[in-house]
Amino acid sequence: MTRRLAEVAKKVGVSEATVSRVLNGKPGVSEATRQAVLSALDVLGYERPTQLRGDRARLVGLVLPELQNPIFPAFAEVIGGALAQLGLTPVLCTQTKGGVSEADYVDLLLQQQVSGVVFAGGLFAQADAPHDHYRLLAERNIPVVLINAAIEHLGFPGVSCDDAVAVEQAWRHLASLGHERIGLVLGPGDHMPSARKLAAAHAVAGRLPDEFVARAIFSIEGGHAAASRLIDRGVTGIICASDPLALGAIRAARRKGFGVPSQVSVVGYDDSAFMNCTEPPLTTVRQPIEAMGRAAVELLNAQIGGAAVPSEELLFEPELVVRGSTAQAPRE
Repeated sequence: MTRRLAEVAKKVGVSEATVSRVLNGKPGVSEATRQAVLSALDVLGYERPTQLRGDRARLVGLVLPELQNPIFPAFAEVIGGALAQLGLTPVLCTQTKGGVSEADYVDLLLQQQVSGVVFAGGLFAQADAPHDHYRLLAERNIPVVLINAAIEHLGFPGVSCDDAVAVEQAWRHLASLGHERIGLVLGPGDHMPSARKLAAAHAVAGRLPDEFVARAIFSIEGGHAAASRLIDRGVTGIICASDPLALGAIRAARRKGFGVPSQVSVVGYDDSAFMNCTEPPLTTVRQPIEAMGRAAVELLNAQIGGAAVPSEELLFEPELVVRGSTAQAPRE
């Protein structure tokens, strides 16, 4: 018992007397400290006292930014299945425009005394977005894993597809087909995976004109608008930061009277569901969703079990899948 008090006190950064008050249900402890002590018990693998267990299940929050992009339901399926195999129950939290925010979901998950949280995309990928709710999780010592970006200074482990390799694969593919005017359709300026893709494009291209980079919200409509600008500037090959953006780029080219791939080639990113069923079938860079999802769950489960987990990102290798949306560059 004494050893448990000492370990929990050290983990939370409070006195053993404070931990004892929490375990015995005594007053005089703030709610934030009480929750931190209970979370530390879970993380260190100790059973909560009977009177503090309540209806607590082995719940894990799975926070997604949307479900319209097929990549996110795919991650949810893999992660949910892997959690279930470990006896953990996923709680799916999906943001909607004007609905519950990511920070609100974090508050709800903390109230449910979740064992951990996996974020697959979200505000952590945007440098200028509010990150206070992530700091709250860190302060409470809740196990967290991030997919496809990282927050510095919080120490959360992450699992990501290598954006630099993805762009290199797509760029070299288009260049091998004779494309010299290659453009990018990326997410907002503070979107970290897009920033990594842009840096990789500059590295592989040597010089990439600013007018060959277009920003968009992650949707078919966003891809349409951004790609329209690139096509007007003479781009013949377009690399997109998601498959929906790429579908929007194909639509933009066709509405301008250009053939795909005879006049404009388009490369997506993710290889989400049904991209082999589009017309033309989409050339895209595949994320290894199965391997990434299972790795994220392994990292989370290790933290829940009290193991120390390195905070570095695990980078997974993408794979270029060549289909019908890319072809030889048009002759001048």
